[in-house]
Amino acid sequence: MKYDYDIIVIGGGAAGLTSAGLAASLGAKTALIEAKKTGGDCTWYGCVPSKALLKAAKVADTFRTADRYGIKNQTPIFDIKNIIQHIKDIQEHIYEEADKPEIYRNMGVDVIDSFARFIDRNTLEVCNEENCRRITSKYIIIATGSTPYVPQIQGLDQINYHTNETIFSIDELPQKMLVVGAGPIGSEMSQAFTRLGSEVVVVTHSEKILPNDDPELTLQLKEILESEGIKYKTNYEIKNFSKKDEKIAVTISSGKDEETLLFDAVLISTGRKPTIDKLALEKANVNFNNKGIIIDKYCRTNINNIFAVGDCAGSYQFTHYAENMAKKAVSTALLKIQFKTEPDNITWCTYTDPELAHVGLTPAQLKERNINYKVYKFPFSKIDRAITESNTDGWIKIYAKKLNGKIYGVDILGHNAGEMISEFALAIKNNIPLRKIADTIHPYPTYLLGNRRVADQWYIQKQSRFLVKLIMKIFDYHGQLPDTSDPDRIM
Repeated sequence: MKYDYDIIVIGGGAAGLTSAGLAASLGAKTALIEAKKTGGDCTWYGCVPSKALLKAAKVADTFRTADRYGIKNQTPIFDIKNIIQHIKDIQEHIYEEADKPEIYRNMGVDVIDSFARFIDRNTLEVCNEENCRRITSKYIIIATGSTPYVPQIQGLDQINYHTNETIFSIDELPQKMLVVGAGPIGSEMSQAFTRLGSEVVVVTHSEKILPNDDPELTLQLKEILESEGIKYKTNYEIKNFSKKDEKIAVTISSGKDEETLLFDAVLISTGRKPTIDKLALEKANVNFNNKGIIIDKYCRTNINNIFAVGDCAGSYQFTHYAENMAKKAVSTALLKIQFKTEPDNITWCTYTDPELAHVGLTPAQLKERNINYKVYKFPFSKIDRAITESNTDGWIKIYAKKLNGKIYGVDILGHNAGEMISEFALAIKNNIPLRKIADTIHPYPTYLLGNRRVADQWYIQKQSRFLVKLIMKIFDYHGQLPDTSDPDRIM
């Protein structure tokens, strides 16, 4: 059968753009369908605007805490409207340079401004405001992303609340702000608005913040954020919302205590849900559940010519993982070589200050798999670059095999943690042990030297008193034997 296209990609976010660009580069006749503006959640509602806002907030905080560097503290003067315009300028710059449809049309991609839904496994109906038509393809990749999950709470539909899709368009800084949820979005935005001058309260039903991250490091991060003024209500449920004069009244309960608080603004950051409800997946017999489209390790659905990548597939909701999935799916479909995803080598980072990053397996996962490991730690307070820049909060933690230093997973809390974690991602993927990291020359003074210093701990803890005794005897040395009584000593 002859098809209109070799491959059609539904969705023009990070996963979709990567899929379409790679497919076209491999010589496939490619269509990209996007109903809104290409760039997706990352450019318009996620990574890009949030990091721009965090940077602005950090600059404001630097003014207020300049005495850390021997400079007199200042009260920053800013207009939130100018900050929001700055964010929009950055978004437009990235759109023009990387996301604009013309860029992909120049690659040979047919960019179609429409909605899409399945007619069968090879046929899509695409509709815009003017008409609908049908197009066919040998392969179809679904990359429709996700949208904010908004819980059903009494009275929420009666107030004006924000999600990540609206918070970057505010024109007035709230005096008092409620953040519902203490995941990555809630944690980043609570710190950003606190540093800009809002009084922020975070309410979460969880016992701790960032529940997918290391408990020891998240507790330390929470204490840092609290020291900046953020108030946490952990183990609390929201009972209802209501309007009270010009304020938003929120009643919260811990099961024992109940209180009503007043706010100027509310940010809902309680997770995300896959954007798949309008695709008519049942017409193509594609399996899905409430978490998203069900795929195998090659990003293929139960229908072998249909793939799903990114947030809509219900896996890790990160731009970098979505792009990696896109590469696997396109390569598997077009090159007939099966490329597996790598869920055991996923990196992520929450861009609070300090940052909290992770790669590989967590201690809980290692325990589930009955993998024996040892924890190797090194504090930022012993990294000279961190000391010079007064960024000494945090730790590097490595979970590795004691015998040969094979790295299973890493958690880093600290300045530049998102940059530092990549060295360990490379090590895990290529089976590089701690010994080789310790033996690699890292420039001084850098934050990444901390990676080498924590790898050094493997050498230190493997040090044998018997071997040192033997060396002292052979060479007639008269120094002091190393103290190996404390297995967690740090040097």
